[in-house]
Amino acid sequence: MEETKQAAPETAMPTTYDPKEAEKKWYDYWLKGQYFKAGQRQDAKPYTMVIPPPNVTGMLHIGHALDFTLQDIMARTKRMQGYDALWLPGSDHAGIATQTKVEQKLREEGVTRYDLGREKFLEKVWEWKEHYAGTIREQWAKMGFSLDYSRERFTLDEGLSKAVREVFVRLYEKGLIYRGKYIINWDPAARTALSDIEVEYKEVQGALYHLKYPVKDSNEFIVVATTRPETMLGDTAVAVHPEDERYKHLIGKTLVLPIIGREIPIVGDEYVEKEFGSGAVKITPAHDPNDFEVGRRHDLPQVLVMDESGNMNENAGKYQGMDRFECRKQIVADMKELGVLIKIEEHVHQVGHSERSGAVVEPYLSTQWFVKMKPLAERAIEAQKSGQGANFVPDRFEKIYLHWIENIRDWCISRQLWWGHRIPAWYCGDCGEMIVSREDASVCPHCGGSHLTQDNDVLDTWFSSALWPFSTLGWPEQTEDLKRYYPTDLLVTGYDIIYFWVARMIFSGLEYTDQIPFKDVLIHGLVRDAEGRKMSKSLGNGVDPLEVIEKYGADAMRFMISTGSTPGQDLRFRWEKVEQARNFANKIWNASRFVLMNLGDFQASDIDLSGELGTADRWILHRLNETVREVTRLIDAYEFGETGRLLYNFIWDDLCDWYIEFSKLSLYGSDEAAKKTTKSVLAYVLDRTQRLIHPFMPFISEEIWQHLPHEGETITLAAWPTFEARFEAADAVREMELLMDIIRTVRNIRAEVNVPMSKKVELLVKPAGEESLAILKRNEEYVQRFCNTSALSIELGLATPEKAMTGIVTGAELFLPLAGLIDIAQEIARLEKELTTLHGEVDRIEKKLANQGFVAKAPAKVIDEEKAKLADYADKRDKVSARLAELRG
Repeated sequence: MEETKQAAPETAMPTTYDPKEAEKKWYDYWLKGQYFKAGQRQDAKPYTMVIPPPNVTGMLHIGHALDFTLQDIMARTKRMQGYDALWLPGSDHAGIATQTKVEQKLREEGVTRYDLGREKFLEKVWEWKEHYAGTIREQWAKMGFSLDYSRERFTLDEGLSKAVREVFVRLYEKGLIYRGKYIINWDPAARTALSDIEVEYKEVQGALYHLKYPVKDSNEFIVVATTRPETMLGDTAVAVHPEDERYKHLIGKTLVLPIIGREIPIVGDEYVEKEFGSGAVKITPAHDPNDFEVGRRHDLPQVLVMDESGNMNENAGKYQGMDRFECRKQIVADMKELGVLIKIEEHVHQVGHSERSGAVVEPYLSTQWFVKMKPLAERAIEAQKSGQGANFVPDRFEKIYLHWIENIRDWCISRQLWWGHRIPAWYCGDCGEMIVSREDASVCPHCGGSHLTQDNDVLDTWFSSALWPFSTLGWPEQTEDLKRYYPTDLLVTGYDIIYFWVARMIFSGLEYTDQIPFKDVLIHGLVRDAEGRKMSKSLGNGVDPLEVIEKYGADAMRFMISTGSTPGQDLRFRWEKVEQARNFANKIWNASRFVLMNLGDFQASDIDLSGELGTADRWILHRLNETVREVTRLIDAYEFGETGRLLYNFIWDDLCDWYIEFSKLSLYGSDEAAKKTTKSVLAYVLDRTQRLIHPFMPFISEEIWQHLPHEGETITLAAWPTFEARFEAADAVREMELLMDIIRTVRNIRAEVNVPMSKKVELLVKPAGEESLAILKRNEEYVQRFCNTSALSIELGLATPEKAMTGIVTGAELFLPLAGLIDIAQEIARLEKELTTLHGEVDRIEKKLANQGFVAKAPAKVIDEEKAKLADYADKRDKVSARLAELRG
């Protein structure tokens, strides 16, 4: 990277960490150094992710922050592991969502899109897009995302638009795209078709209207029930189950539709549930998706009774021109007057609303463009079932994905909008033929005429999003990026768009590149509020990630959201958790300042771990080694919550609370060799710790790393720590556990009798055996310092003092003679309480081991562990019991 070499900003390490100053400084430094740009390590193995493109409808929310932070963790980790990591950014034009926002803005100015015309309106939308794409970029920067901006894409870019046309034409030529009438979700306010994901279902208090349809030339009638009486004007049949004894004799006969007087047939269809309601269902093929299918099976006419605005049309007779809901009221009144309204029941049901306009969605028969999905889905199903498909994490989401594509319906891809990829179809005004072309058509190939009109509709947003993993890399051209970085390695997304996006990308990848577009699909949940509610404008419980960053810094927000849940599970956002993460950052900062103050002019080349290492040195290197191994394993498994817990415990407890405290003995001592060894261990461990935490907390780790003895320009390119067998030291772990147990126990005893740590005490230690004796003698200085002793005796045959506080640890008994400071009765009471606890533990484990069910099922290792615990508790119980006898004696 010679061409991008730069010196890091030279600043002294301040007393307190200032996130704002550090975040801007280091992000600018990273961008200037082009450290996020892929392709600079041609000999390295590539690792690729494409960002799920956010909509250019506004600001990023906390859900985006979670999704993108998980990706950044992977990008930064892989970059440090030596991969040529590409994390490709971009945004989505988001058809209806963006158009609705711009139209709302225009309405506030007293203008409609029709006043402006298509061309001028699109100029307004492009202005909106430029503004919000810039805003999104600023938010990415504030959150510290290591994106390769040189490859940023937008779904309406020229290259992506070319890919969209290529796909449309290929599918059309294969007979997989067709134009026809079908029931779709219709938004009467926005006057466009909607995808399923753009329909939000809300529980509504409605009514169930029971209507009487007379059988022609008879006294018989059939009762049907409906929640939408206005659609009866479009009824073209009533269906009953073919085996229903009540109606078998009526199948094939004719009913007379009340008010309208239209004659409609009674048909037998297994779609009808005999046991539900009256067992008879009105069939309105133009206004209900299930009725549409029944109508196709029985060749029924399709009578559309509304227009695109949701008003009744010419087929509605005297109700023409009425709003659909006004029509409902009038029809109910008229049916009541005619005596064919039997009853009205209150009925709570789910009603679809447009996510964009809020209007009640109308199932609507419309001429639209469709993709035949079954041929495309079959290949994806086969790949998944044969083990060649994407690896879902957690794997339970594979079943959800498979269930959807196995039951897939044709996809309505046209939208009645102006913003989006316009459908590449032209209609000849001279001969009436249709032309579908990769290039804009100006002459009809059928008749040579030039009176061509392009289809007004645009493609569903998901049509271009489905191509995102390969269109962003240059497809359909066989670019160098496509060859090197496709298929991608990981897709990170929420469980709410598995159907709409993940599935479509998979079958698109197979159809156009013969490859699954990503190896792994990491599914995360939603970010909910502290009470578990979905965040929404109506509840006012949304969280702006920039507000969190302003208050606590980007690293605290990143650490909290990335480590606060497990894959596939929802996350509850709690401010106190962000505060804890900020406190964790401060702990790292303060520990690092202490180390740096004691390193002086120590250089990276001075680090030497080959000398004589003390117990604490060997222990911290062993614990670092274990942490490196486990953190690497957990990140590879996308277990970020467990990774965070592990890093937190290692840094806060092992490094800060124990090793740094222990290191003060040699740092403040006179042994120069020991001092240099301790500095080496501190520098080495702190350096590796910053590397491990960097993917989660990039800013503070870079700031600290730059002050540490180091080699290289940036921690973003520093090598990821690896497991080193030379640091394995199980014996040092045993030694440190004994020392820490003693120190903790003495501190607890002091606290119990209110003896401050500043007051020196006499400590007598009775080791359990020769091994414990040797350990304690070797590390006597630590015990003296951290127990703050006036006198320390460590003897195997120690005479037990009469008046003393007592502590029992695994490997030793502790006595603190505290004449004048202790109430003997109080000490007896304390030991009695401890004895009760130990009796309980012994009893619990004995019962567990006596349980044949547990012994039969548990692994031998678990049983051995329980037996070891039992022996330990029993030993402590006996010693406490003996001490009690002494005090009472």
